[in-house]
Amino acid sequence: MTDVYLCRHGETELNDSGRLRGRLDVELDAVGTDEAHELAHELSGIGIARVISSPLRRALQTATALAEHAQVSVELDNRLADRDYGRLAGVPEADVIAEFGSLEAAPGVETVEEVLARALAVLADLVAEPQSGPVALVSHDAVIKQLLHHLFLRTTKHVNPSTGSWTLLRHDDEGWHLLRVNGSK
Repeated sequence: MTDVYLCRHGETELNDSGRLRGRLDVELDAVGTDEAHELAHELSGIGIARVISSPLRRALQTATALAEHAQVSVELDNRLADRDYGRLAGVPEADVIAEFGSLEAAPGVETVEEVLARALAVLADLVAEPQSGPVALVSHDAVIKQLLHHLFLRTTKHVNPSTGSWTLLRHDDEGWHLLRVNGSK
């Protein structure tokens, strides 16, 4: 059995203003820093064995707070990085949708299939080797939404992970199970 806590990083100024973050390497804002510490405090009693993070600063700052509470090191995994929006990073999402009809139709944006493939590969690696306890993956809403949509379409179609939240997945002999969505919010 493998328990995975999918954690979304804390808030940034770009989240707050509705702008696409993508590969922009922005820091947490004051609210995001508080969210990261609240998340770490909430998950501190579950015995996290590993913290694996997107290398982007906002995720790494959140992961660092988790790892300090769990007394483990942060492992970086590029496959957990945010969706690549190319030249549209930093642009208000509403403007992109107004111009192109959807994020998927915008030029230079990483496809949903590419995001999903790399995120599923992380989960496959975790299942392939026994874990000594729960694993926290710190990533971004674009990655987490794709995983949840793919694994649990009926129950997560309209789930938007809040900043500083966690979603608990469990893998056993029967496959993946969704135990909780948007914890700590």
